[in-house]
Amino acid sequence: MDRKLETKEHVHAVFESIAPKYDMMNDILSFRRHKAWRKFTMRKMDIKPGQKALDLCCGTADWTIALARASGVETVGLDFSRSMLDVGQAKVDKVGLSDRIRLVEGNAMSLPFPDNAFDYVTIGFGLRNVPDIDQVLREMRRVAKPGGKVVCLELSKPDWQPFKGIYYFYFEKLLPLLGKWLVKRYDQYRWLPESLAQFPDLQELAERFRAAGLRNVRAYPLTGGVAALHIGTKGTDGA
Repeated sequence: MDRKLETKEHVHAVFESIAPKYDMMNDILSFRRHKAWRKFTMRKMDIKPGQKALDLCCGTADWTIALARASGVETVGLDFSRSMLDVGQAKVDKVGLSDRIRLVEGNAMSLPFPDNAFDYVTIGFGLRNVPDIDQVLREMRRVAKPGGKVVCLELSKPDWQPFKGIYYFYFEKLLPLLGKWLVKRYDQYRWLPESLAQFPDLQELAERFRAAGLRNVRAYPLTGGVAALHIGTKGTDGA
């Protein structure tokens, strides 16, 4: 089987199986830092009312909801896991934003949207799980409006000791065990450190943004480099 297809099918199975407990485990495994990282990202984005956003790999729609509240207009969330979207839709309905949020089942590497359609295109904790990072970045840039922003919030790789050693011990050894003990999902949570091992670090991902044609790329390490925010801009001439 083609390796990219095999990876895609494996990742899909992982997220389908962990969807019901995804939010709870995110809080536990990140010590709730993922909420602070997203708040920091929203401040840096500084969305204005009326600006339209697309949230890729939206999962259970937490970031999609935040984007919709900030913009006040229709926000689109896309994910390839129906189970994750079902959890997200229930959340959207609960907060009364079903008239402002549209959740779409789809592939981040081949977006079902026209060129130059969104002011912001975001991806949160999903880029390291796609088969082809560069293709996703090109697609994000394609559907962004001229002058629009491509935004990635993702786990990263701390590079200073002793924090680096402590972090990797937790991430590689303890995290899968917590998945096993709390939600009976050892193999699925073992996938998380495996996915990060192949993922580019802060500077390399910034270069990948530039290689995709994005300008004025900014990269921010978060919590000692455990996570990172990258923001790039599509040229105002559409180039």
